[in-house]
This record gives sequence, C-alpha cells and structure tokens, in this order.
Amino acid sequence: MPRLLPLLLLLSLALPAPAQVRIKDITELAGARSNQLIGFGLVVGLDNTGSRSTFTQQIAVDMLQRLGVSTQIFNQLPSDPVIRSNSMSAVMVVAEIGPFSRKGSRLDVTVSCMDDGQSLKGGTLLLTPLRGADGATYAVGQGALSVGGFAVQGQAANLQVNQVNTGVIPGGAFVELEAPGQFLCDGKAQLLLRDPDFNTARLIARGINEKYPRTAVAVDAGAVTIFPPVDPRKTPVQYLAEIGLLTVRPDTPARVVINERTGTVVAGENVTISTVGVTHGNLSITTTETPFVVQPNPFGRGVTAVVPRTQVTATDQVSRSVVLPKTTTVADLARAMNALGVTPRDLMSILTALKQAGALHAELQMVR
Repeated sequence: MPRLLPLLLLLSLALPAPAQVRIKDITELAGARSNQLIGFGLVVGLDNTGSRSTFTQQIAVDMLQRLGVSTQIFNQLPSDPVIRSNSMSAVMVVAEIGPFSRKGSRLDVTVSCMDDGQSLKGGTLLLTPLRGADGATYAVGQGALSVGGFAVQGQAANLQVNQVNTGVIPGGAFVELEAPGQFLCDGKAQLLLRDPDFNTARLIARGINEKYPRTAVAVDAGAVTIFPPVDPRKTPVQYLAEIGLLTVRPDTPARVVINERTGTVVAGENVTISTVGVTHGNLSITTTETPFVVQPNPFGRGVTAVVPRTQVTATDQVSRSVVLPKTTTVADLARAMNALGVTPRDLMSILTALKQAGALHAELQMVR
C-alpha cells in the first residue's frame, strides 16, 4: 500500500486541461463584502458543566440587575444557589453579516466558552447584542446551542470527542441593522480575483467583452473593472448576474503543495522538471527494548530485579537510480517514484531536493 500512495499525485495530472469555470466562482464583487460581528453573553441551563468562578457569577448578577432584579435579594440570601450555580458559563459570540442581509433575516452564530466551564452541551444563549467594528449593534442572538461533541469522565479515565466548549446556533441571530454593500461606484463595478493572476484577469476581461463589447478592462492581476452599458431594458444587477454566468478557463501557476503532517503531496499540471538523476535509498534503524525479570533463589537473600535488554538493528536498503528526461512532467515523476517504491515522506524529500537543485520548475509550498 505505501507504494501506491504517491500515485495520489496523479489525481490532478491524468485529467484533461482545466475545465471552463464560471466567473462568479473565481471572483468577488468589490464593495459586496461580509462583516464580522462579536458579542459577549451568558449561556444557562448547563448540566453542572458550567463555571463557578466569581467572574461568571458577577456577570449573572449584573444581568439580573439589568432585568430589574434588585441585588438586595442576593445580599439577603447569601446561600441562594442562583449566584453560586455551575449551570451557566460566560461566552463569546461571533457571527458574520452578509452585504445584502436585510432587517429581520437570520444569521448563524458560533458560541465559545471563555471561563472554566467544562461543556456547553444542553445550554441556551441568553439575548446577546452582536456589534461590528464600528461599535453599532447589527444583530441580536439567542437560542439553544448545538454542540457537535461529547465528553465522558470517570474516576480513572475520560473520553472526549470533538470540542465541547464551542457550539453553534443555526439562524440564532436576527439582523437589526443592515450593512448594505455598494457594488456600483460612478457607474462601474469591479471584480476581485480570489487567486490573482494576470492571464486569468485578461481572460475574464476578454470573455466579458465578447458578450458586451468594450465594457471590461483588466486593471491588474487582481481586479477587472466593468462598465455596465446603459440599457433601459436591463438593470446593472441583471448585467452582473449574466456576467457571473460567463465561463473562462483560469490560468494556474505551477505549484507543488506538501503537507508534512498528513503526508499529502498535490501538484498542478503546469509543473515541469528538467533533466535530472534521482537516487533513493533508506537507512532503517530499529531499537527494541525487551527487559526481563531476575528472580532470586528460594529462601535466598537476593531481591527481584529488572534487567534491561536492548537490541539495535540497522538495515541499509539498496539504493536505486533513475534518470528523468528534460520533458518530464509530474505524472512521469510520480510513475518513476512509484517504481522506486518511495513513500510519501520520501517523495517530499525528493521534491525538496529537486527544488534546491533547480530542476523543479514550480513553487514549493509547505503546509503544516
């Protein structure tokens, strides 16, 4: 099986040239952006998995005071469980409001514990204002949390699956203040490329001009300016909608992405390799510990002892060599490396060495 893993490299190589994609799938409209919202609130209804810290308890008291409950009640009843309960937790609430979200529409919110609470499972978020960077309240969130994990704890062991201190509330916030995007400025709009590339920007402008002559200009590698024609039969929104449905074949740079943590190697179709010779060989060193117990003779005065026993073996595999011609593609390299029996870890080292030797004509990107 390890020898077959490098063949994953062929997933993007055995396919034909990149397919036509819609312009809306590789660009974004300038001015039509989302905004981040944040709030601070309290989750209640936890099954003894909340926080007993003074910080959280004081927040609860302040919230009850704002709701009209006098703090004198707590002074008169110092043992009241409301202010010493571990069924609540202080949380941070985040959401994202879209550029065309209207007042009354719903937003998904994410709730994260910020005190020493153990789990938010089964909790309910109380009414929480969500503010933007300008300090204005754009939405309010409230509702029951959905936690995608669980934790079980015993006297000698515990088990946890996924994160239990973070939950979501689908549609848990209502928009109270709109943040409309302005996508038209002085009668023009601008498309922003998600992956800036000069040739892709040129191809997008050319595709738009073929549909609507002299209406698009490639400004740089990351933007294309559009001048919607004046037509009483169509609005600018209709023009932008039709432009988004036009298809182009984006140009992609030569890039090899290596994930050292998972052992994944992905390469684009434009990656090429110059004439180079590759020799691969591994030195495997194995250390085995097999301690044994020495028992004293019966009625003797000796003591039982553990004697260590270590065995070290070294295996030097026979190295193999392969010569790659000048016209080699990554598909040919993958086949050659598979013939050598390299593992994904070895393939990472070989690609790094090819880059250092100047034979790999691509950007080498390491992901951890």
